[in-house]
Amino acid sequence: MKRLLIAITALLCSVGSYIYGQTPVTPPADFYSLSFKTITGEEFKFDQLKGKKVLIVNTASKCGYTPQFEQLEELHKTYGDKLVILGFPSNDFGAQDPGSNEDIKSFCEENYGVTFKMMDKSSVKGADKNKVYQWLSSPAKNGWNKTEPSWNFGKYIIDEKGRLVAFFPSKVKPTDKEITDKIK
Repeated sequence: MKRLLIAITALLCSVGSYIYGQTPVTPPADFYSLSFKTITGEEFKFDQLKGKKVLIVNTASKCGYTPQFEQLEELHKTYGDKLVILGFPSNDFGAQDPGSNEDIKSFCEENYGVTFKMMDKSSVKGADKNKVYQWLSSPAKNGWNKTEPSWNFGKYIIDEKGRLVAFFPSKVKPTDKEITDKIK
């Protein structure tokens, strides 16, 4: 019985923000002070995202959720005037993105026509997670969320004021109503 209660509690904690959403709060650490290298090696400063919504997704090229690239590209084309999508390739889950940045970029472009911004391959969980994912999964930085991705294609939404407003697990597709309602 104790194990069942622990399992239920862990499940609720891992999807809590998805279940109840989040009222935007001013983050203790400024989202716009972040920067990160793109998949082609250029420094990308997040202050250029002010006034736009941002969808951050940890991606992988060899995952059952990989076809979500197609829906992410659809969102990019539909809402590109007010939404920026940042894909963060990672090999953290099941070693499902073992290639180089060049391999990943080619795969995404050739198989899914990806034109949204892809970032440098990096870790998105654990002790060596990158500084963007440190911000996304630390209440001391983002104001409320402690959930880091539990698999590939976890999705975080940042509003136009740099506030984290939602986290969605892998199973929620990029074009699902829960996500598009937060974008519109």
